Amino acid sequence: MKLVTYRAGSDLRAGFILGDRIVDIERGLRALDASGGKIPSPADVTHRYGSTVVDLIARGSMDRVREVEVAAINSRLAECVDEQSTYLPIGSTSLAAPIPEPPSMRDGYAFRQHVETARRNRGLEMIPEFDQFPVFYFTNHLGVTGPGDVYVEEQHCERLDYELEAAVVLGSSGRTFTVKQADDAIFGLLIMNDWSARALQMEEMKLSLGPAKGKDFATSLGPHLVTVDELAPYTRQTDRGRVFDLGMRAFVNGTHLSTGNLSNMTWTFAEIIARASYGVSLRAGEVIGSGTCGTGCLLELNGSKVTNNLWLKPGDEVVLEVDHLGKLVNRIVKR
Repeated sequence: MKLVTYRAGSDLRAGFILGDRIVDIERGLRALDASGGKIPSPADVTHRYGSTVVDLIARGSMDRVREVEVAAINSRLAECVDEQSTYLPIGSTSLAAPIPEPPSMRDGYAFRQHVETARRNRGLEMIPEFDQFPVFYFTNHLGVTGPGDVYVEEQHCERLDYELEAAVVLGSSGRTFTVKQADDAIFGLLIMNDWSARALQMEEMKLSLGPAKGKDFATSLGPHLVTVDELAPYTRQTDRGRVFDLGMRAFVNGTHLSTGNLSNMTWTFAEIIARASYGVSLRAGEVIGSGTCGTGCLLELNGSKVTNNLWLKPGDEVVLEVDHLGKLVNRIVKR
């Protein structure tokens, strides 16, 4: 299943993709729960199942949502509920991030090629601690954007960069997971662009507290959240957790700049989640990124002389593609 959050006026509504249409989940649940000709109210359905993608996951409502999907596939789901369309053409809607406000958001540092190259370009040896435990940083879970325009301030435009990543969304809550428990907690995957203002980032990281203003202005997620069952043909199970064989690509203004594969993560998502959960309660709906794949940002490409001091500027279009996760398209806009 491919879950989305779409805009309906000033509201955000949860849905899933079926062919070239979006099925509105609340209306689908109301149609499925209708009894004796009486359709439950939106408030009744929201109280029972939740309304956002995070609510539906956290409340354990996804089995019922899958029943809506089966009914829709078999043409047994009402086209309208209270004169409102259950099905909407994808082209007629505007997508937000699938999870616009995750409970928390962390980003890993899992690709050896990216870490080695970035350090070598700065004249540094590979750090041995990389092989001892997976690391991550907290980023701004209230700074999430979806497809479309990404607004930046003037100082962000000084060496503005994209980062080609994927992320997992947790499907269950827990604390101090084993790797097996962490793997089982993965609900689905989506594309993640960890936008980076490199001038700000490099200055503040001299103080050894990690990125802050260089990262917190925007992280783009989308266009949809793909459940792990859909990715089974491209998944290999290991004793370190699932490995996802998904090709990754980035384009700036139509030029192909970055190429990677999610299977090249040195640390699996399960290992990152297990580390993140040590002594800490994680919640369903949290987002955890992979970190940048090798060649996956301009900082790395410029340092390796693949590109010549190329940085993003207002008006640029950045497209991230990950096999079976879709295409995340963003345009830089100076506020």
